[in-house]
Amino acid sequence: MSLPYFNPFVNLIFDEQFCFLTGDLTTEKMSVFPEWLMEHFKFGTDRIEMMDKSKSYEYQDLQLPCSPRVKKAFEELEEKIQAVYQLGFEGMNALDEHSLFLWTGRMVYGMLYHEMRYESNRQLKLRDQFNLSAALRERFGNFHLMLQSIVEPITFLGQKPWSIAVFPLKYSADIFSYRDDTVNLLFQFGVNGFGFIACLQDNGIIGEKQEDILEKMEGHVLHPIQFEELFARFHYSDYILQYKPEYKIENTEKGISIEAIPITATADRPIFGFWDEDIFAQLLSNYWSVYGIQREDILQFQKPPLSFLEKHYSKDFILPEGIDLPF
Repeated sequence: MSLPYFNPFVNLIFDEQFCFLTGDLTTEKMSVFPEWLMEHFKFGTDRIEMMDKSKSYEYQDLQLPCSPRVKKAFEELEEKIQAVYQLGFEGMNALDEHSLFLWTGRMVYGMLYHEMRYESNRQLKLRDQFNLSAALRERFGNFHLMLQSIVEPITFLGQKPWSIAVFPLKYSADIFSYRDDTVNLLFQFGVNGFGFIACLQDNGIIGEKQEDILEKMEGHVLHPIQFEELFARFHYSDYILQYKPEYKIENTEKGISIEAIPITATADRPIFGFWDEDIFAQLLSNYWSVYGIQREDILQFQKPPLSFLEKHYSKDFILPEGIDLPF
């Protein structure tokens, strides 16, 4: 189906003179990461690496070309986010999920945009043509279309395309935790007071898979090590998801409607593949390395895998105040 809005993944257009969201010619720019957030946590001059580790940028230098109306829309969104941010968990938890999707999506897509530009320029220097698989073009194109809902008449019907979980979290006041996965469109954010995890294009199925632990967490303020374990569960669940999220997209006189098609298993293929504790332990050890916890500590011979979320046999939630580790 032909859609009326700009899709940079059709012809792989990531030139600086075109607005990243609408494709309009522009000379204006906006930061990938909110300026107020960089100022508050003083990470603007910190460096962030591209996926292949051969290139890094300072956070403050990551910019997106944008049209005036896109810049204005995101500025208004930032004002809304800043206001609820001051209220901590209660404010963020009361925020509509669409706003959280747009706020996180701006950062994830911003990193994706720079990955595309970097790889395109790298291939050009090698006198090769930059290309993406059809599957990635479709995934990123759908994500880009959803982000355009900040300025275009795009509505979401029924099942939402994302899973977003917000919860109370205890950190030292000056610590800011951020992690994303641009290819799989995942986002993790944590500060003192609250944290949230977003799977930006999973049609809600990963949130459903983790629903049991999310219910057990309610009413508790997570320890950071529990936050990292929770994100590892979301991340690995995305890795073993065996179905591609699909959407019903309709172009009407009033604009575009997007409805996520619920993911259902077939008789011979479950929604999620086999949960391999070895692979999960390796992933989790990457997140727990700041505590000096290695894969060998998570998986020990004739012992259940180490967890700070659930007790081994009863599966009861582990109370955060009982965890004797620093914040």
